[in-house]
Amino acid sequence: MRLWSIHPRYFDAQALTSSWREGLIAQRVLQEPGSSLRAHPQLQRFLEADEPLEAIAAYLNGVADEAQERDMVFDRARVVAAGVLPEPLVVTDGQLDYEWGNLRRHLLGRSPDVASRWARVWRPQPHPVFVVVGGGVASWELA
Repeated sequence: MRLWSIHPRYFDAQALTSSWREGLIAQRVLQEPGSSLRAHPQLQRFLEADEPLEAIAAYLNGVADEAQERDMVFDRARVVAAGVLPEPLVVTDGQLDYEWGNLRRHLLGRSPDVASRWARVWRPQPHPVFVVVGGGVASWELA
């Protein structure tokens, strides 16, 4: 499961679709308190939110917004919460940089045109649910 901290505008169609699918899986896991997948490292920051379902809904809405900009249709009826967060989730600049390196490698391999479009971006903007703070790569990423 990969729930990118990067703004979906940087994604190719595959990453955008995958983010939607993975976000829906995460939403389902967050709805099931006994699910063994709740221990998945990518869910940690959503589980730490005051309202985990609102947090994942806000994430999904951000992905759906980008899809809409590209005339892609993601079924927002599948999002179970309004996606209203009292405050944004936190991502460190080190985590954002780490993910940017990973995404760029994926893009170079499967969507060189998209990789080229963003070649001059040193650090991408975060997904709208996140605010960037100083720090290294997340501990759950390195586990």
